[in-house]
Amino acid sequence: MVGEGEIKRYFAIGDIHGCLSPLERLMEEIRPLVVPEEDALVFIGDYIDRGPESRQVVELILRIKEEFPNVICLKGNHEDMLLTWVLTGRNYELYLYNGGSTTIRSYFSQGKFSLPEEHLRFFQSLPLYYETEDYIFVHAGLRPGVPLEQQDPFDLFWIREEFIYSNYDFGKTVIFGHTPFRKPFVTPRKIGIDTGAVYGGALTCVELPARKFYSVAASSDAPLFGVI
Repeated sequence: MVGEGEIKRYFAIGDIHGCLSPLERLMEEIRPLVVPEEDALVFIGDYIDRGPESRQVVELILRIKEEFPNVICLKGNHEDMLLTWVLTGRNYELYLYNGGSTTIRSYFSQGKFSLPEEHLRFFQSLPLYYETEDYIFVHAGLRPGVPLEQQDPFDLFWIREEFIYSNYDFGKTVIFGHTPFRKPFVTPRKIGIDTGAVYGGALTCVELPARKFYSVAASSDAPLFGVI
């Protein structure tokens, strides 16, 4: 990966939630635009759960990481719940309540749940946030008034209204997912890019610094939303 100062553009992609087809089609849309040596792809977390193809989504992301030299994948609350259950056996009911059963099914092999070692290493490697000179990329948001390095991981994974509707200035534009919107949530200092692909909405990518949005409909039968 090249140094942060050498990155010219960031393409940040919202919550995928096991929806393979929208991710494949969104990558078809943005792949010709990305200059591998100059641009970075940032995945905002929640690759798994709720949708039917969590394993296939992770496999595609691993291939994308091999294809592009500058890929940052953040941890979402769903990856955190999966790891808690897999590594400690705790919070199984919470995980199922939040859509984990579809992920368990997608990793079911020969009568049991089987998480490949490569996928486990991927989940364990995911950072909580990614900071650049101009942006903070994080799954859910930040607690107003708390320095970045002192943020509670629970807030980074789960916070909603206290962050979204706060006027607090974090000094940089915060790019986040987790809370689904019908269209991207855009203010001068916040950009929300979860547009509810798993709920029949769209999967969205924002190109920075241009603030140009690319979206594809969740269903392959629905029209391509294109640039919005």
